[in-house]
Amino acid sequence: MDRPVVHFEIGCRNSPRTEEFFSKLFGWNIERAGPAAMINTGASAGINGNITSLGHEPHDYVAIYLQVDELQAYLDKAISLGGKMFVPPVEIPTGTFAWLADPDGNIIGLFRPK
Repeated sequence: MDRPVVHFEIGCRNSPRTEEFFSKLFGWNIERAGPAAMINTGASAGINGNITSLGHEPHDYVAIYLQVDELQAYLDKAISLGGKMFVPPVEIPTGTFAWLADPDGNIIGLFRPK
């Protein structure tokens, strides 16, 4: 299975301010959807994403999500390579996601669609 980048996420402390900034900067259509704001870039290529204010660390981050077939297998492999599981698998309406951190603390999201 290929492991394409399928989503991006921008973490922030102030969602309304961040949403307004990126909307005005790039002309993105941003709509609130529960705790996140979904970004439609309006582009014919590339991927869409979301803006989220978690209310806890990490506050400010940008993460990419790779589509994988087995979340736990990649989390286990990341740990064996010196990384760590940052967020265990979480079910969402469109599938399941998890976060891992590389040895330097960079966050990478994993996503398995339903």
